Amino acid sequence: MAVRPRAPLRKAVTDYLLFGLFAATLLGIARFHKYAVQIALAGLVSVLLVRLATPMDIVEHFSWHHEGRELLNLAGLLLGFAVLADYFERSHMPEKLAELLPAGKKGAFLLLILVAVLSALLDNIAAALIGGSAAITLFKRKVHIGYLAAMVAASNAGGAGSVIGDTTTTMIWIAGASPLWVVEAAIGAVVAISFFGIFASAQQNSLQPLVKAEEKAPPVDKLKLVVVGMIIVGTISTNILLEFPAAGVWAAILIGALFSKANWKVLPPAATGMFFLISLVAAASMMPVERLPAASEWTALGLGFVSAFFDNIPLTKLAIEQNSYDWGILAYAVGYGGSMVWFGSSAGVAIAGLFTEAKSVKQWVFQGWHVAVGYVLGFFAMLFILGWHAHPIDQKHAGHGGEHGQAPAHGEPGETGHPGDTPKPSGG
Repeated sequence: MAVRPRAPLRKAVTDYLLFGLFAATLLGIARFHKYAVQIALAGLVSVLLVRLATPMDIVEHFSWHHEGRELLNLAGLLLGFAVLADYFERSHMPEKLAELLPAGKKGAFLLLILVAVLSALLDNIAAALIGGSAAITLFKRKVHIGYLAAMVAASNAGGAGSVIGDTTTTMIWIAGASPLWVVEAAIGAVVAISFFGIFASAQQNSLQPLVKAEEKAPPVDKLKLVVVGMIIVGTISTNILLEFPAAGVWAAILIGALFSKANWKVLPPAATGMFFLISLVAAASMMPVERLPAASEWTALGLGFVSAFFDNIPLTKLAIEQNSYDWGILAYAVGYGGSMVWFGSSAGVAIAGLFTEAKSVKQWVFQGWHVAVGYVLGFFAMLFILGWHAHPIDQKHAGHGGEHGQAPAHGEPGETGHPGDTPKPSGG
């Protein structure tokens, strides 16, 4: 009898150790970006070593029927979306779209809208890079840090409403959520962009007004756009039919490469990012989620702010493990929240690679203050218009995808945040 109390104590110590290792991994990544992949891999190994001393069956946990399928799917999508973005960029469509922008403040605002739309159609990293490249020409490389923060926020907000627009929404989707649930995040995105876009455009216009390019854009390569369309259709169709969208992505890429040459050189750098994110997601999947705060609208709001300092990918994975969120609101929170600090999202890191002056947390926060305010306004707009409807992901199959009629009331199973109260996602 005297030995029994030690078991709960040992479990509590193990749980806190796991969270401590995970937090240390994220802090290390935030502090030492150049060694992000090495730190992520070291964090994964550390968590694995601790888990080996617990009753968790590691082989079963990472089998095809559990985490293995989801991780392989995510890896395939991350690599495939890099090829997708490259096809779109080489189609010369971004240059053609930039031709349509008016000069002055209005043009700066519309460029942010364009970035958000491209993010929903492609992904947030590609959209941010396309927007950043356009800004170099249109603003003669004199870009206000507040406007750079807004460009990152526009790419993240636009991607939050699309299952192919952001890694976080892709994760929610392949775990079993309906695409219609994620689309709801567009409401928050519209409110946020409408707010910060006005202030960011004014900042940019005061520093350097938009100047129209003198050279005419090259003709659009329609074959490359056909491949882009094939990849998007393949992604959606194979997720519906096979619950494995990566298969459709790569089938479309390989077929498209037969009549429009693919640029395989984008894969090595994309693979680096893929191993980084897969390591974080794998480590997050082994966290004791029953120790996390219960899922609620306030927890979701807080996740947005936390994702500005900690990578939003593993945070999303932890939320999926809890399996009791309003998935549209969660998509908005984790997708947009990282915009508040330059290293809080992959899009921010990509933009900082083009504009090294953006690598100042102080300048980013103070000159991009409108990004944080826009996040809060968009979040509460979603709560006011849609309300909070938490439910397990696999209730997608219980009714018409995207409807909230199946959501449990507060306090019922599905909202406590404890894995024992809700079924596991069927998609991952």
